[in-house]
Amino acid sequence: MRTRLTRGRAARVLGVLLALTLAASPATGLVSAAEPGSPDGLTAVDPTGADMPTVGGNLGNQHYSGLKQITKRNLDKLGPAWRTHVSAVAPASDDVGQQTTPIVVDGIIYTDTPSGGVIAVDGKTGDAEWKWEPEGFDTSGTRRGVSAGDGMIFTIADENRVVALDQETGEEVWVVQAQGPNGEDVGNVDRVATVYNDGIVYAHAANGDRAAVVALDSSDGSHIWHFFGGPDRGTIFTDVNGNSVDAGATWGPVLPDGTDCALEGGSTPWIHGAVDPELGMYYMTFGNARSCTSSQDGSQRPGDNLFSSTMVAVDMTTGEYKWHYQSIKHDVWDMDNVHPPTLADIKVKGKTRKVVFYGSKSGHQFVIDRTNGKSVLPVVEKPMITDSRQNHALTQPFPEQRLLPECVVWEKLDRDNVPGDPWRAVPNYNGYQPDEDGNLLFNPDSYVKQDEPFLTYPGGQDHRKGCMYDPQWDLPILSTTSQNGGGDWSNHAYSHRTNMVYFPYGTNPVAHWNGAGANGQRAIGQYQTGGILAYDASTGKKRWTNHLGTDMSHGQGPLVTASDLLFVGQIDGKLLAMNARNGDVLWDFQTGSGIAAAPVTYEIDGEQYVAILAAGSTNPYGASVTQGDSLWAFKLGGSYTTESGSQEGPDTAPLSIRRPVMGGPVEGSTVDNTVLLGRTDRSTDTAAAQDSTSQRGMAPTHLRVPVGTTVTFRNPGVETFPNFPNQLEHCATQYFEGEFNPRLQPGETYEHTFDRAGEYFFNDCTDPRPAGKIEVYLEPQDQPGAFRFIPSWLHLGPVTGQFTNVRGKVTATFDVPRGYRYDGDAVLKTPLSASPVVPTKVSTVTLPPSLGGGTKLVVQLDRADLDNNVPEGNGVALTLTANFLDKGVQKQLTSTATVKVTK
Repeated sequence: MRTRLTRGRAARVLGVLLALTLAASPATGLVSAAEPGSPDGLTAVDPTGADMPTVGGNLGNQHYSGLKQITKRNLDKLGPAWRTHVSAVAPASDDVGQQTTPIVVDGIIYTDTPSGGVIAVDGKTGDAEWKWEPEGFDTSGTRRGVSAGDGMIFTIADENRVVALDQETGEEVWVVQAQGPNGEDVGNVDRVATVYNDGIVYAHAANGDRAAVVALDSSDGSHIWHFFGGPDRGTIFTDVNGNSVDAGATWGPVLPDGTDCALEGGSTPWIHGAVDPELGMYYMTFGNARSCTSSQDGSQRPGDNLFSSTMVAVDMTTGEYKWHYQSIKHDVWDMDNVHPPTLADIKVKGKTRKVVFYGSKSGHQFVIDRTNGKSVLPVVEKPMITDSRQNHALTQPFPEQRLLPECVVWEKLDRDNVPGDPWRAVPNYNGYQPDEDGNLLFNPDSYVKQDEPFLTYPGGQDHRKGCMYDPQWDLPILSTTSQNGGGDWSNHAYSHRTNMVYFPYGTNPVAHWNGAGANGQRAIGQYQTGGILAYDASTGKKRWTNHLGTDMSHGQGPLVTASDLLFVGQIDGKLLAMNARNGDVLWDFQTGSGIAAAPVTYEIDGEQYVAILAAGSTNPYGASVTQGDSLWAFKLGGSYTTESGSQEGPDTAPLSIRRPVMGGPVEGSTVDNTVLLGRTDRSTDTAAAQDSTSQRGMAPTHLRVPVGTTVTFRNPGVETFPNFPNQLEHCATQYFEGEFNPRLQPGETYEHTFDRAGEYFFNDCTDPRPAGKIEVYLEPQDQPGAFRFIPSWLHLGPVTGQFTNVRGKVTATFDVPRGYRYDGDAVLKTPLSASPVVPTKVSTVTLPPSLGGGTKLVVQLDRADLDNNVPEGNGVALTLTANFLDKGVQKQLTSTATVKVTK
């Protein structure tokens, strides 16, 4: 349904033709559309101004605005102007979570809602103009943006529907179920943002056995053309350079059962494309090959597998093929490059070139001439390790300038080096096992030995080091970046002023094998982090990197402005303003829910605004991400305050930065504080249960024990499973501290006493997939009256009204019992956030007898850290928790103080 919410704003007069019968059209007609035309002044390469009418800003996905009222000098005055909970607007729902980037047309923001509907919001006030939820069919839940044109807003819905809504009222103009002219299945039109230009709506099928980009007539939704990523066999494609290829034949011969791998699956256009009206081309990227057995098994599809992992340029009006550029040949790693293509006119060696920037998951950036598909910057064909069972390509294209590390890092296991290098590898993968000092060294006699008869090494290499495109078969091989790392699908941005491209990335090395789910297993226990970098568009050389510490590759796209500010959101809820020249963070704002979308900027009545949808997502942090439904807008002097009296939202819940184990927590006391290695459970005595290589092959995978507990690791033999005991050696290699690494034969045990709280991940040397975690916790001991603030009245409000002026420190003390010594981890629990506040300084003071004697913990907290996490009022409870050593035994003490809070 559509609910209209007016504020007296004059609506555009459209002829409402409710009596018009459109039976001859494939669409369901409700109201009429305006004449075709592009949003005023919109091109592929020019900066946006007062509006940002596409999810890419302009048609070339530059995410660059010419606005410059907000500068580095006045950032301290930037505050929230308004916040709208879009799910609360009628027709209301309790839906949260969405990956969409808003657009702005004539000062109105149009965006998908968490439910998959569409809402129009006044960009100045945050008031809803209208909200659409379909009747008679369902929404498409996950969405990444709408498009605007001809007086309509274009979105998608369930069962391959493309929907046109009246831009002023939200009424449905037409609804079609996308298909070919003869009823051909074009795949599942799903999640991808629509793109509009000059009377054509481009929709992408992100799933299905075979998927296409579909061009529809904006007036009625009728089919114009479609282009499949998996081509028909025998169709010859001739590019603008005169080169011809039978793309279907690059998938190998038709299988004996008649299966054509090109038509079975994969090569789907996962993200929206770019339009160049000057050249008359539409640029689209197709994903990895997934067909014929699995994405990681290429044995039945020999060849390059066009147009998988490929950018294709077509005539924007007819869909006629122009050229293609394949970034990965015969992809068996799900490393497709599917971020939105970014177009720009740049100078290379003094000559102006029309380019498209292409590449993401691999950490590659190909700079391609968008007129002909040829590389503008140097690309090297590197010889690769191959596995004869996989039909690997002998070489792969690598840009000469590398943005992200090409190989994982095998760092020593050491408690003094945690977390270590962002690209460090989990031990035991690829045969890298710790010696007695914790150094990870390659063991040629480990599990990887089984692959050796099938491997060919170029250039003197003799083993797989965890580098880009290392081959795999049935055994797990860790490599970088991953199907969930590199740039993945976050957009990039290009600045006309700095001539830099801004590239958000994630670090998430992955293990591949033919049976791996989700196109690869991110190693359990590794740190899943990320950041943003910038490189020179004309040379490809990296200019700066800021490793922010959270994954930035899943919708956290940047926006850059003519004042050299770069705005970008994080999955921890923070919106950042960075110096586009050097990557320094200059300003940050906590929205209160995760961000998986790009910001937009626009101007109304001479004021510049920045807006972001903070709704949350899940990848790669799962249920730990705080979900929401907030559309925020910011301007200089913004004075909006939340229910707590603070301008910011509360800190989001802690993220599961380390890849979690498979399985829930089990109290140690219920299983005799014992972990069975190489088994998925503690009772199944069958041949299939022996020496498990499952990721759940520790029983239990997650053991919880209090500090001081002795845990037994057992490789179960006949005494445990009399019929089918384990037959192989198994290990419990602890990482990354290197606390223990027993190698146990069947029937052997190892005991380890855990004397400090923490998470202790471990895996198996026989096969690294089975992994477990010992969660060691402290039982907090309450100390009534020990904690107090000085004074007990906390004034946290900003001096000027902007949250940036909440300044200064708050001091509190904690009475330490005699004989106790502070051992770290002091945190303050607040009423509004599940994430505790970390003090800026903790010190211990021993008072002389004249002042009463005793030892106190002096805790300093930043007022700005407290402000958004505590409410106003009397009797606000704040709880300090800290660890101490008592005669060498770790203990946790806690105490609660009540304070008066004003803002």
